[in-house]
Amino acid sequence: MRKIVVMLSMLGLLVGSSQAQPAFPFLIPEQAPNQPLSRAIKRNYTQYNSIRPESNELYSQFKYTKLKGFNYNDGDGTISRRDPSKVIFENGQYYVWYTYRHTKTPPIGDARKATATIASSDWDLGEIWYATSVDGFTWQEQGVAVPRQAKPALGWRAVTTTDILKWQGKYYLYYQAFSEISGLRGDDCPVALSYADSPDGPWTPYNKVIIDNGKPGEWDQYSVHDPYPLVHNGKIYIYYKSDFDQRKNIQPSIVRMQGLAIADNPFGPFVKHPLNPVINSGHETTLFPFKEGVAAFVIKDGTEKNTIQYAQDWVNFDVQAHVEMMPVAAGPYVPDAFTDTKDGRGITWGISHFTNAAVNWKANHSVLTRFDADLSRDVHDPNMKNHFIKYTPAQHYQYGLSEAQRKRIQQENKKLVKQVNE
Repeated sequence: MRKIVVMLSMLGLLVGSSQAQPAFPFLIPEQAPNQPLSRAIKRNYTQYNSIRPESNELYSQFKYTKLKGFNYNDGDGTISRRDPSKVIFENGQYYVWYTYRHTKTPPIGDARKATATIASSDWDLGEIWYATSVDGFTWQEQGVAVPRQAKPALGWRAVTTTDILKWQGKYYLYYQAFSEISGLRGDDCPVALSYADSPDGPWTPYNKVIIDNGKPGEWDQYSVHDPYPLVHNGKIYIYYKSDFDQRKNIQPSIVRMQGLAIADNPFGPFVKHPLNPVINSGHETTLFPFKEGVAAFVIKDGTEKNTIQYAQDWVNFDVQAHVEMMPVAAGPYVPDAFTDTKDGRGITWGISHFTNAAVNWKANHSVLTRFDADLSRDVHDPNMKNHFIKYTPAQHYQYGLSEAQRKRIQQENKKLVKQVNE
């Protein structure tokens, strides 16, 4: 009898507790309600800057437009353009810089077979070219900005993956400088620099390493890629990525994360941040000032891929949005990239690339494309805030099972049938 009384009392407490706890409201409150919440609901109020994607300033879909003005030799793989810089507006027009490769044959795909005229990879034997536009859709290629230098100067094999800085009325291009064939030891290339009084050049190579690989055993010991300069607190912040944690028992074996190096002037010295890597995922670097902090695209690789992140202090990043079809190697138009703003306005468009432009890898090359988005505090475009993209059945089926996977499934089915018959 005593047990029954205790159980009834506990049941009464549970019922009373359930009645005292209000249900979560049908209309989501702008502020967290004063009641117990699940961890998932708490994140709506603590991690993201909005309770819905439509009103999240750091959430967007992305629209793509084919650019006019660039010739690719009918896609035969001999011409490639990739890894665009940020877009800047000077002299009444937009400017963009990028890796340009024009070789007699497509990349051979094997560093051991590459020669002085045959590229090992899509960026091998590349130079830095630039183009201008008055509308961002039709571009006029202006030619080489930073050529490969004579051996053994820094970057004699290739100069690639550049980005632009404007500082005190002058212009600086940071880029990867290859002094060996890409692929012999991975992509081992320090960050180099050329400078000019005008975005049209002429560009003078500094001929010194600006940011070098880390020490043996450090996360960036083999690569410092994709230098991306912004101005903050009167200093130059260069974000970069590295490939590391290569393990033979895991495929793909390399992970990619992003770090930060800071200097008082364009020539350095650049000091790597002690908390590096500051972003735990991503494949290329794309950032822009936003409010008092900085926002980042985190694409392709890692535990937090396909996200847009934000760091109020420019160092400690948090996920702000999960997005689809992110631009690869995006170089956005960032009007306040170099103004040392404490009120970043965000971005609406830029240039990125597609690396799978060829019908097959025998004609491997990349093409530049335009992307548009609403990641701006000054634009309200509901069409850019749609929640998801509907992919066709054909798009899904192109990522079907491999032959090895089909064989594994067949073996599993045979095993099950055998067990039933035994």
